[in-house]
Amino acid sequence: MKPIHFPELIQDMLTAARDSLTSHWKEAAPYAEKEMNAFAENIRLIAKLKLEGKISLEQAKLHVEIQKNAMRIVLLTIEGLGILAVEAAINAAIDAVRTTVNKAIGWTLL
Repeated sequence: MKPIHFPELIQDMLTAARDSLTSHWKEAAPYAEKEMNAFAENIRLIAKLKLEGKISLEQAKLHVEIQKNAMRIVLLTIEGLGILAVEAAINAAIDAVRTTVNKAIGWTLL
């Protein structure tokens, strides 16, 4: 398993989300930062558990879906953001790190 540079991963996700939420970024930024950090921590946990043989790909994918749902719920609380904008931001953030995470973990997780 390749090591993941998490500060860079988080920054890549935030940049992608910011580019997607340009007109609402000022309001969304604190929430997005918290959620992208939580997402990265979830990836870190999945990687650790995989190394220890304590998680399956199916379980890991469920953890990712739970985190995506949490991001969705939090970002939808921001006035003016609709479901399409939130989905676009989440998808952009995940797309920005998909290859890095999948290669590092050795699974097609994202």
